[in-house]
Amino acid sequence: MNKEFVASRLDVRSFAQAGAELSGQIPLQDFSRLMAESSTHVGPRLVDWHARGELRSAAGGADQIWLQLTASVSLPMTCQRCLTPVDIQLSVDRPFRFVPDEEAAAAQDEVAEEDVLELSPALDLAELIEDELLMALPVVPRHEVCPVEVKLAVADKEFEDEMAAKPNPFAALSRLKG
Repeated sequence: MNKEFVASRLDVRSFAQAGAELSGQIPLQDFSRLMAESSTHVGPRLVDWHARGELRSAAGGADQIWLQLTASVSLPMTCQRCLTPVDIQLSVDRPFRFVPDEEAAAAQDEVAEEDVLELSPALDLAELIEDELLMALPVVPRHEVCPVEVKLAVADKEFEDEMAAKPNPFAALSRLKG
């Protein structure tokens, strides 16, 4: 019997036992937290994703439940160097190991190289994808090479001219000195 898996309420244990795979595309607009990081109104963009479940045998114990997740999207942001729009390519390729409860997940996640999550009978894969893409955001989005000349001065010519035209407030003190 072929079991049908649904990304919005994924039974991770059954998914891994079946060695199943799911993939698809989700409109970027469906990810509200990711859209909050976007600089402009986004046209129709899609988040491509793929998930694969598997059981891996563990030494001296029960099989471990694993999920391999890949996702990618081009997110429009503002370049922090030139302040013009820039498309930032976000990619995630991450393994997750599932354990029975939250306490075990917290304890093992500190020492494990992979992410360790609590096993849930109805994992929302879209929420996990959004979490991972948010963590992939750059601290400072910018172009490799900005399309416009980047102004690196803190003051411009008009500002300097205006400052030169103002009298120095300490000039009167220099007269009192003598």
